[in-house]
Amino acid sequence: MAYTTIKKPSDYFNTKLYTGNGSTNAITGVGFQPDLVWGKKRDSAGHSQLYDNVRGVRKIINSSLTNAEVTESSGYGLESFDSDGFTLGADPLVASGSINASGGTYASWNWLASNTTASNTDGSITSTVSANTTSGFSIVSYTGTGSTATVGHGLGVTPKMIITKNRSVVETWRPYHVALGAGQALALNDVNATDTDAAYWSNTAPTSSVFTVGTTAGTNGSGNSMIAYCFAEVKGFSKFGSYVGNGSADGTFCFTGFKPAFVMVKRTDSTENWYMKDNKRDPYNPVFQSTLMANLSNAEYVDWTGTTIDYLSNGFKLRTTDSAVNGSGATYIYMAFAEEPLVGDNPATAR
Repeated sequence: MAYTTIKKPSDYFNTKLYTGNGSTNAITGVGFQPDLVWGKKRDSAGHSQLYDNVRGVRKIINSSLTNAEVTESSGYGLESFDSDGFTLGADPLVASGSINASGGTYASWNWLASNTTASNTDGSITSTVSANTTSGFSIVSYTGTGSTATVGHGLGVTPKMIITKNRSVVETWRPYHVALGAGQALALNDVNATDTDAAYWSNTAPTSSVFTVGTTAGTNGSGNSMIAYCFAEVKGFSKFGSYVGNGSADGTFCFTGFKPAFVMVKRTDSTENWYMKDNKRDPYNPVFQSTLMANLSNAEYVDWTGTTIDYLSNGFKLRTTDSAVNGSGATYIYMAFAEEPLVGDNPATAR
């Protein structure tokens, strides 16, 4: 299999750090018009806020909360998706998070889909999709039925990770990950280990055209508005894998085929947070990175020993004995996106 034709991964995924101003704030330097913006306050507590072009501007969901979607008033939250970033208004009026407090520091993780939407009738439920088949990312909106159904994702290849949220009611985020399979349940907004439960994905793996949803509100609430973020694996650009920890400071190595720009890790056999690492908040090895977690509102903190990793030209290596990411015999899943591919026109170099 040939490596991706993506010569510059930051044209499809990029981390952008910025400072809030409490008013109109044009964030530039993303490198493209993002379709998904996942923002998190760094200097004090604040829930992550996710905005996407399919749901529309000012529509907030929080990865660390079960809250239903909130639509903010004009002038608040994310106001537009722009050609090189996005424009913010004042901090949202709702108390569920922060995106632009004056003087506040933030991280945003940005993905490119298609900058457009299209109706998709591949599944038994008609969906609205913004899909990028080059980078393997799509945003899928659909209305749940409460009965086992299929939903078209628009990627043309099988997604390896799907993250769903019920927009209409208070409900847990439900991610699917290929390493766990369709009979296992996790929650993005909490620390729980996996449960065996076929109800979310009807114990049916996704295909190149659709994913299957079961009978629960987490993936298919009857009459509820649902959103799904679908990720296919693109060699040299993205990887969705698993590993077993060894409990050593000379820790497990995970081959991705690229130098990572972003890695999110979750322990699956025991309770643990979802750890998010990127190449902008700490550009040097070892990555002591100021730690942020998808499931918590906590401010960033420098974790000098607990979740230390190295970003290498072809993957990442754990450099800690901490069971959060490298417990002996413990099992983990991860999602990773590239800074540079291992081979091709723009090959990775060592950090």
